[in-house]
This record gives sequence, C-alpha cells and structure tokens, in this order.
Amino acid sequence: MTVLAAGDVSPGLLGFTVVALIAVALYFLIKSMNKQMSRIKVPHGADEDDTKAE
Repeated sequence: MTVLAAGDVSPGLLGFTVVALIAVALYFLIKSMNKQMSRIKVPHGADEDDTKAE
C-alpha cells in the first residue's frame, strides 16, 4: 500500500468535471433567470397615481 503525503493529493479529472458541470448549470440558470425577470411588468409612478385617483 502506497501512502501519499498531504500535498500529493489532488481532485483530478473527476473533481474538474464536477466543477465544470456546476459552472455550466449555473450559466444556464442565470440565463433563464434573466429571461424570466425581463418578463415581469413593473408599475411605474404614473400608473400608481391613476389607480389611486379612481
């Protein structure tokens, strides 16, 4: 059995793949969130004054 020193251990290809997949998922989630946020109708100050007058 080979004993590795603390500095010799690295995440390797599996660790890189997991981090890369999380980054890709984050990119698509942010892209989707921006699309959804742009669809929200925000009332402006003039619109609020009209509804209070009625």
